[in-house]
Amino acid sequence: MGRLEGKSVIITGAGSGIGRAATLLFAKEGAKLIAVDRTEAVKEVVAEVKKAGGTADALTADAGSEKDVIAFIDRAMKEYGKLDAIWANAGISGGLVPLAEQSVEHWQEILRVNLIGAFLAVKHCIPHMIRQQSGAIVCTASVAGLRANAGGSPYSASKAGVVSLAQTAANALLGTGVRVNAICPGLIETGMTQPIFERARERGTQGKIGQLNPLQRAGGPQEIAAMALFLASDESSFINGHDLVVDGAITGGRNWTQQQQGYVALRKAFDQHTG
Repeated sequence: MGRLEGKSVIITGAGSGIGRAATLLFAKEGAKLIAVDRTEAVKEVVAEVKKAGGTADALTADAGSEKDVIAFIDRAMKEYGKLDAIWANAGISGGLVPLAEQSVEHWQEILRVNLIGAFLAVKHCIPHMIRQQSGAIVCTASVAGLRANAGGSPYSASKAGVVSLAQTAANALLGTGVRVNAICPGLIETGMTQPIFERARERGTQGKIGQLNPLQRAGGPQEIAAMALFLASDESSFINGHDLVVDGAITGGRNWTQQQQGYVALRKAFDQHTG
């Protein structure tokens, strides 16, 4: 039996990157999935799942829209009769706009998708999970929500909010059997970070990506998916209200000078790619 055999699971941001890797992995481990993304790419991912013999439905939706969140949770209940786990993974970076040039609208959109989206997933799945007296909620945060200089200000603030949401929601759900945890990825090659990797390959410096962490490499989407699989499964039944860091140990040993160097390099990569 797979580690999620027979479990009903929703994954948002399933059309690419970490969400795509998780959709394929969760299906392989026996989950019955509702895969959500705001792009049509999610249909291709679900087609791949079905071709491999897995069970999944694709939905195009906005993870930061309350109406859409209610709809995809209702879809899971209608299709599978229960909801065992949800991974609020969808997010946007907002780029690296200088602090003095950031607009209120820029902040609002990033917070809407990254933080409000995670809140909505928690809010609307917990009635079903409380009735079951069980459920696993996973939210994607970031090392940028734990330390400075790992992302732009609004992105970092949104992810710090996700870390706090996991802690406060876990405590609010006292005695219900429902768990809430956050994953904090480090530098992972996804569509969000693709400009950094592409520029490095063009310059022949791809070997330097991730060099500031002790493993001296970037992570892969499958490595974050593996952590989410653990948190969605019964294997993590005593892990609750926690932010689990998957970053090659960069947050454990990075000093201020290294942070500044990493941030400057990141800015240059984005500026050169977009300039």
